[in-house]
Amino acid sequence: MSKQFHPFHIVDQSPWPITGSLGALTLTSGLIELMSKKSVNLLTLGILILIITSIQWWRDVTREATFQGMHSMKVINGLRWGMMLFITSEILFFMSFFWAYFHSSLAPSVEIGMQWPPKGISTFNPMMIPLLNTLILLSSGVTVTWAHHSMMNNYMSMTLKSMKLTVILGIYFTILQGWEYWTAPFSMAESVFGASFFVATGFHGLHVIIGTVFLYINLKRIKKNHMSLSHHFGLEAAIWYWHFVDVVWLFLYMSIYWWGN
Repeated sequence: MSKQFHPFHIVDQSPWPITGSLGALTLTSGLIELMSKKSVNLLTLGILILIITSIQWWRDVTREATFQGMHSMKVINGLRWGMMLFITSEILFFMSFFWAYFHSSLAPSVEIGMQWPPKGISTFNPMMIPLLNTLILLSSGVTVTWAHHSMMNNYMSMTLKSMKLTVILGIYFTILQGWEYWTAPFSMAESVFGASFFVATGFHGLHVIIGTVFLYINLKRIKKNHMSLSHHFGLEAAIWYWHFVDVVWLFLYMSIYWWGN
């Protein structure tokens, strides 16, 4: 390795940004093909490209942080700002769904019977699976905070236990939401209620899956001693993301499941 006399990380040339862009293009084109021709070939190819790209890109970042020592305090500070801006963009992303939901629910149009929920729609009981999922996500917020505090105090065994619990709770939430979708008394095609419900909760479910994978990768890295008391920003970023997912779900539960019922 050549010596450098500055605290910044000059990133090597990488093929992953362009392969990730091609994967995203293939994915969106595959969604159009799915809706128009009912074919999943292009969609499957796009998902495979994105999965492979993500694995390779995370491998490179792990190598740079753990084995090459590229993540100095200056670089970590930049990564923190990047993660905060990313979460801010995600908040605005979900705000658009809440805006659409409240726009339609506060002034229901004639086409849906001038009532909310629309005439003929049988909604979910907020005291059943939605409440259980709320308790699961709140519990996962506790366990992931426990993991962070254990890492800060250098209790690695406790960190591993609490991370495992968080990953299990994330998987449990996804299974329950999948069951809820399977037994739903309405579909995405049933008025603006169905569209706004499945788009908002579906994107949140996707974020839960991504967050669970994020936490699982950090769990594997902790097992391999990639992190320490003073060098664990990857874990911090995953925890921030998970807390964001928790808070969004609370808003979804209160507005769509409870108030919208």
